[in-house]
Amino acid sequence: MAELIKLYNENPNQKQIQHIVETLRDGGLIIYPTDTVYGLGCDITNVSALERIAQIKNVKLEKANFSFVCEDLSNLSDYVKQIDTATFKILKRCLPGPYTFILPGGNNLPNVFKKKKTVGIRVPDNNICKAIVTALGNPIVSTSIRDEDEVLEYTTDPELIREKWDKLVEIVIDGGYGDNIPSTVIDLTTPEPEVIREGKGTVEIM
Repeated sequence: MAELIKLYNENPNQKQIQHIVETLRDGGLIIYPTDTVYGLGCDITNVSALERIAQIKNVKLEKANFSFVCEDLSNLSDYVKQIDTATFKILKRCLPGPYTFILPGGNNLPNVFKKKKTVGIRVPDNNICKAIVTALGNPIVSTSIRDEDEVLEYTTDPELIREKWDKLVEIVIDGGYGDNIPSTVIDLTTPEPEVIREGKGTVEIM
């Protein structure tokens, strides 16, 4: 049965954060709040956890379009090829925030992602999310949790999320009601920034 952990965005409990990080390091899956919808995540370095997420999403791991949730832009070079000044300025202007940026994959990607030419980078404006990634010391691989409900695509109530995902994940973090609008996805590998999905982040900022 999934553990439900209540955390407050203003001041996440460090003892609980440490417990979540240990679960991630042990290959556990978590559902956690971001600045958009709730996300399903695992430690980027744990292959068995990555395979579990791919299985849940019914995709082949090496072909999966998961996002890398980073603490900030400082460890970007670990996962992304060198980017030009104009691209970096866009990232700096928009992050942290409700955006996923598609960037050229670097040489230091985990082995399972080595063949990927592009990666999606997220730096959510959410203290719970940031505290987890900071304590973990590397990104979380993440994907949003969708709902079968065609009217409301994303479940926003942590209690309902726990009911639905109870047997699939180790921890559901209750960070309050989530949003039901996903991140805006922008491809920065093209000559001009290309909006792939318009979500919560304004595209005028480009």
